[in-house]
Amino acid sequence: MSDVLSLLTWVNIRFMLEGLGLTLVISALSIACSVALGAVLSILRGSRLRVLRGLSMAYVELFKNTPLLLWIMFTFFVAQLPPLPAAVLAFTLFTSASVAEIVRGGLAGVPVGQYEAARSQGFSAPQMYLFIILPQALRNMVPALLSQFVTTIKDTSYLWGAMALQELMGRGMILMNSYNSTTQIFALFALMALMYFVVCFALSQVVRAYQRRLRGDW
Repeated sequence: MSDVLSLLTWVNIRFMLEGLGLTLVISALSIACSVALGAVLSILRGSRLRVLRGLSMAYVELFKNTPLLLWIMFTFFVAQLPPLPAAVLAFTLFTSASVAEIVRGGLAGVPVGQYEAARSQGFSAPQMYLFIILPQALRNMVPALLSQFVTTIKDTSYLWGAMALQELMGRGMILMNSYNSTTQIFALFALMALMYFVVCFALSQVVRAYQRRLRGDW
């Protein structure tokens, strides 16, 4: 018990919380950029131009059928970007494929009459999507986007092994080098698991609450 208490100091906890903060920053930036790129990809998927449809479909299929770790290593070792931009770019490129499918489903839920009404009022295609269609589609996309956010938070654990970025997993691994006791190592794993669980479970509860609100179960 004393072994476990010896590592639960404020210095260690703060060190881990700083890693958690970096994890959340990377995840939030990646999701925000992925929503923008995913929306563009989804809109292009419905374009009348075959070339644009083909490019959008090729992008989605490429990133859906290749591993995230490959793109993390590509942005860091091949593109030679600094760790943080490399991480955000890799997650954005990879996650945009999934977000594009989410947005596509959201757009399909908007009544056709909304498109026709926007065109009849003289809105251009960008104006129609930006001011009329996407705000309506977002209502149904929020649960899936939050679920994708949870997935992104968990997947940031790849970053320590790929580029030694000191997010939550990286900070935990660094602390492990300072302790030799098996009990302390397991305690650190438990602490990391608890931090991931608390954040991801909280977001999952937000998703469930939002879904209940949409169904009118309040």
